[in-house]
Amino acid sequence: MNTAEKYMNRCLELARLGAGDVAPNPMVGCVIAHEGRIIGEGFHQKCGEAHAEVNAIASVKDKSLLPNSSLYVSLEPCAHFGKTPPCSDLIIEHRIPRVWVGSVDPFAQVAGKGIEKMRRAGIEVEVGILEKECLWLNRRFFTFHQKKRPYLVLKWAQTLDGFLDIDRSQIAFGEPTWISNELSRRQVHKQRSEEAAILIGTNTALKDNPTLTVREWNGKQPLRLLIDRKNRLSATVNLKDGQHLTVVFTEEDSEPKANLQYVKINFQTNIIPQILEWLYVHDIQSVIVEGGQHLLQSFIDQNLWDEAHVYYGNTFFVKGVPAPRLPVSPVKSENMHDTFLKFFVNPV
Repeated sequence: MNTAEKYMNRCLELARLGAGDVAPNPMVGCVIAHEGRIIGEGFHQKCGEAHAEVNAIASVKDKSLLPNSSLYVSLEPCAHFGKTPPCSDLIIEHRIPRVWVGSVDPFAQVAGKGIEKMRRAGIEVEVGILEKECLWLNRRFFTFHQKKRPYLVLKWAQTLDGFLDIDRSQIAFGEPTWISNELSRRQVHKQRSEEAAILIGTNTALKDNPTLTVREWNGKQPLRLLIDRKNRLSATVNLKDGQHLTVVFTEEDSEPKANLQYVKINFQTNIIPQILEWLYVHDIQSVIVEGGQHLLQSFIDQNLWDEAHVYYGNTFFVKGVPAPRLPVSPVKSENMHDTFLKFFVNPV
């Protein structure tokens, strides 16, 4: 690993500290080095607050060293006025002569403009340091701006013999059938805190009556999304408790209530693109799909998914509701005691 990669690795470590707090902005880390020594570092800590470059420059005690230093940043410095001034202007102002960039920003108002501005000012700019790792870190941000839809994470738990659930009668509705263990459930709550929204369908809401909240982890509460064509779910279900904002996609005219919003869509045509378009317009950058077999398989069949997290519990149902089928093999797995978590990535 060369020097530039070493410092960019540190940028990535710093950037990850903003997970769950910076969306819809990207996670960004920045390091400033002088004669082989880090003299400043920072990361984007919260949406609307100072960017990584601003925090890194502010952390440098002796600013007289900046004109002889190199700045490393995981994402191209911005060139436009948003909630904060352009970071490229700040770098130029402090006469930092060399900038190493992990990846170009796909956001239309940046998209190479920051790099161009710095080069016009005489700064030596190198682009593409650990680019693959930098792109992966902000895959939600890049997908949102490039594909004009949220980043889609499918999630479910299945038995070793490939079932999501037993064949439950109406009497058994309201209580979930646990397949995975407590450690994996904590991991699920951590994941919820890092994504913008979570989506389920009517049958899952009826069978499990979930709250879809972050309880076993400290973090932000995702927007709760429910598909309920006829708006037949009772006002007493957990998703309508008014504790957190819930959006219901339906074909019925319905009056909104406290923390409960209804969005009317056309169920005579494919509903998934309609839902994704609404989420894109409302700046929802990522969604966990936690629905039942039909909803999950619909996303898979339409190739509208980016990752899948599948928990394999150490149990057998023999018969029941079959798990969805993915067209790819897992890229990695984690052992969580008696549960295995396997990660799948859509190569398209």
